[in-house]
Amino acid sequence: MPDLLLELRSEEIPARMQRKAAGDLKKLVTDALVEAGLTYEGAREYWTPRRLTLDVRGLNARSSDVREDIKGPATSVPEQAIQGFLRKAGLSSIAEAHVHSDPKKGDFYVAHVVKPGRVADEIIADVMPGIIRNFPWPKPMRSGVESAKPGSLQWVRPLQSIVCTFGSETEETRVVPFEIGGIVAGNVTYGHRFHAPEPITVRRFEDYAASLEKAKVVLDAERRKQIIATDANNIAFANGLELVEDEGLLEEVSGLVEWPQVLMGTFEEDFLSIPSEIIRLTIKTNQKCFVTRKPGADTLSNHFILVSNIEAKDGGKEIVHGNGKVVRARLSDAKHFWLRDQGDLPDLDTLKASAEKFGLDLSKPLDQRMAKLDALNVTFHAKLGTQGERVARIRTLAAELAPIIGADPALVDRAVVLAKADLRTEAVGEFPELQGIMGRKYALLQGEDASVAEAIEDHYKPQGPSDRVPSGKVGLTVALADKLDTLIGFWAIDEKPTGSKDPYALRRAALGVIRMLLEKNIRLPLLTVVKDADLVSFFHDRLKVYLRDMGARHDLIDAVLTSDADDLLMVARRVEALTAFITSEEGRNLLAGTKRATQLLAAEEKKGTVVEVAVSPDLLTLDAEKALHAAIDTASRDAAAAVAGEDFRSAMAALSTLRAPVDQFFTDVLVNDEDPAVRANRLALLSAIRAATGTVADFSKIAG
Repeated sequence: MPDLLLELRSEEIPARMQRKAAGDLKKLVTDALVEAGLTYEGAREYWTPRRLTLDVRGLNARSSDVREDIKGPATSVPEQAIQGFLRKAGLSSIAEAHVHSDPKKGDFYVAHVVKPGRVADEIIADVMPGIIRNFPWPKPMRSGVESAKPGSLQWVRPLQSIVCTFGSETEETRVVPFEIGGIVAGNVTYGHRFHAPEPITVRRFEDYAASLEKAKVVLDAERRKQIIATDANNIAFANGLELVEDEGLLEEVSGLVEWPQVLMGTFEEDFLSIPSEIIRLTIKTNQKCFVTRKPGADTLSNHFILVSNIEAKDGGKEIVHGNGKVVRARLSDAKHFWLRDQGDLPDLDTLKASAEKFGLDLSKPLDQRMAKLDALNVTFHAKLGTQGERVARIRTLAAELAPIIGADPALVDRAVVLAKADLRTEAVGEFPELQGIMGRKYALLQGEDASVAEAIEDHYKPQGPSDRVPSGKVGLTVALADKLDTLIGFWAIDEKPTGSKDPYALRRAALGVIRMLLEKNIRLPLLTVVKDADLVSFFHDRLKVYLRDMGARHDLIDAVLTSDADDLLMVARRVEALTAFITSEEGRNLLAGTKRATQLLAAEEKKGTVVEVAVSPDLLTLDAEKALHAAIDTASRDAAAAVAGEDFRSAMAALSTLRAPVDQFFTDVLVNDEDPAVRANRLALLSAIRAATGTVADFSKIAG
């Protein structure tokens, strides 16, 4: 079966867009071909900085014929209606139609129309211009002489050529001709811009990929990444160093080169006095280079790894020299930021009111920055006030949380008032990713308690499911207060997540709160803090997602989670205990007996049958019902005591003693006794079973 090769070659595509664009091209093309009646065996996308490529294997040479039945009017309608039907069906005479009969509607015309299939070349040529013209680039642009015309082609960067060939291995491929934006599809591409600018004629994917390789283009992005990673590690190792790996940077750099050449550069050791985080971000952000360190060291070396797109005749000396000059200039700026942040601000007299408000010491640089943040009235959110007002709210909330978590209130307060101060530092102004990290470093430099400095960095954590939670109690308190203030505030102004939209990352904030409470065993009654049942419900939704991700069954979560449950740690512990119980033989059997009791009771209640409020011992005549009554009394008392002591496993163990008496009851006792009083009393026993198990979970919601 024939294969399709498609290449869209342009000027350099931004690295961050390449992978998604190649995937979009694959989906758009294959969907369009399938919708047009073609099938294919497989498709794979490729991308480089200058091209998107699609290799579609085993494509049908033509689409299948399609039979369509077009229902027409009754045979008794006027001639005018029949003519309309003929035009719609494409028939020249009513004699070409068939007459069908319906018992209710009588005889009517039907046209059996066969639409012949189309050759694949024609389909490809038909769908491709629309796909290219409407391609979902985030920021497309117009270019060339065609750009002045209305409706001209937009592409992420100027589109330069299109390759579109089709054919099987046993025949010569043919060009699928189509034109868009003045560019006509052909069978000619070009290799590396500098090393191989000559035209290359291609037929199918195998010779296309091989020809590009000879022309200094590695087509496969994953292979480019592997080349860069391997060569970078090798060159670092050869110099007695190890590469500081960075998957995001590796992905980006692989999208900047078609023929990766890995080189090593250096900078002066004096710059190593700058924190490693600043050095790494400076070199990464500005030069797209990797950093290195001595094996096992915490700090960096003065060697960096760069990736060039050119195989230089001098072995890369000039490239390394040029990159080194820029790196040194950037590090010089970074050193300037680092030192300035440790000095005094020039306008200290204007900061006294803010300093007094937050108890700040204006002899300390970080305190000055916090006072400046407040004095400038920097906006946090138009409806939620300034950063200073937000810090004041977090301060109040943190004071409430500190005794619950067991943190030192004075250290918590100090950490809160300094937590946002580094937002006014030049280092964070240049690299926002360093907020918190730089605050910790500056706090230690001015002699703050280690737990305060740690809390300044950790209060942003966790920032995602793979990020750690704060380790210390001070950090936990500030982090909880920070995230809860965010959630309380946005709920107050009705800025809640909707569908897939969550611009303020409120789901992430709620998940962070949940992880801190559960991983650090914190008992926090949420309603007393957030005072909003709808927000507690939002926490419930996030908790369900978190527990399911941890492996908990959704029905067990539903059996435990009630609308007024605001102690999330206790909910999680109940689910854990219930999971262990239900997977045991006693648990499974008790569940079956409890469900039988509950269903029978519900059916009788629905019919209006009288059920006694309490069991009357005088009406218990059979040994099995007497034994069950005694077992329920004991199990209820023991389970309730265990729940009160937050020992849910013991509560489950207490309930497990009901298994045998429940089974015996249903074996020996007829609930629907002829005597109404006895029946009502036995139903009360079933109600007691439901109440006893309900102290731990709603067993009716458990599947099985």
